[in-house]
Amino acid sequence: MPTLSINGAQIYYEDSAPNQDNLPQDQQKPVLLFAHGLLWGTHLYDKQVEHFKPNYRCIAFDFRGQGKSEVTKSGYDMDSLAEDAIALLEALEISKCHLVGLSMGGYVAQRVALKRPDLLHSLILLDTGAEAENPEKKADYKKMLRAIHWLGIKRISKKVMPIMFGETFLNDKSRKQEYKTWLEHLRQNNKKGAMRATAGVIERDGVLSRLPEINLPILIVVGDEDKPTPYEEAQKMHFAIKGSKLAVIKQAGHSTPVEQPEQLNQVMSTFLKLVNTQSN
Repeated sequence: MPTLSINGAQIYYEDSAPNQDNLPQDQQKPVLLFAHGLLWGTHLYDKQVEHFKPNYRCIAFDFRGQGKSEVTKSGYDMDSLAEDAIALLEALEISKCHLVGLSMGGYVAQRVALKRPDLLHSLILLDTGAEAENPEKKADYKKMLRAIHWLGIKRISKKVMPIMFGETFLNDKSRKQEYKTWLEHLRQNNKKGAMRATAGVIERDGVLSRLPEINLPILIVVGDEDKPTPYEEAQKMHFAIKGSKLAVIKQAGHSTPVEQPEQLNQVMSTFLKLVNTQSN
């Protein structure tokens, strides 16, 4: 199981082309780094890795406290997680990548772009926002934290699913097995790790006012059924970042890579081709 010791934590990652450093520079694939959303892990991007790995070196990692990474006592604020992502790139000796971040991963990705734009070819922000947590939602998430504390993840997992997924996915009987698979992924979360990660997300500062500082090709994607970060949140980022692209994924909630992988892969492919053309 590949892990790296980063900022006091054992961070798990998956690399589709771990030996490509041995190849001549002109034969090396560009890197796609995937940062998952709250309570998930590398598995969130399985369909994207499968699609892109013929042409890209795909690296997905688990944030501390989640997936297969170590549960640490601290380091769950968005800036610390951004430092973890930066340290991962440096440890793998990756000079530049396309950074993909969903929800929490998107909050982190924006901070990486503000701290170390030299490490990025482009930024792909999925189902995320740039402001501090809405006070009403924050109160709801704090209730969820108390429920996790007293009841455990398993007892509340079915109530979390409608936050993570849109109505189309949840009501599609042909995807019942997928629903069960993702429910089980939720239940696998470490209780302490989940609570610390959730607290880090809901206590984050906003960075919307700083987004105009980012001078990179940026794709912003949102599902039309996304409840936690709806279209309005994506639009605010789009207006704040000059030259950014905004795409809406039909019949998708807060987990577009899972709910509508083909749509998302097509949108990402179009964007990446454009970025690669402009950089050549």
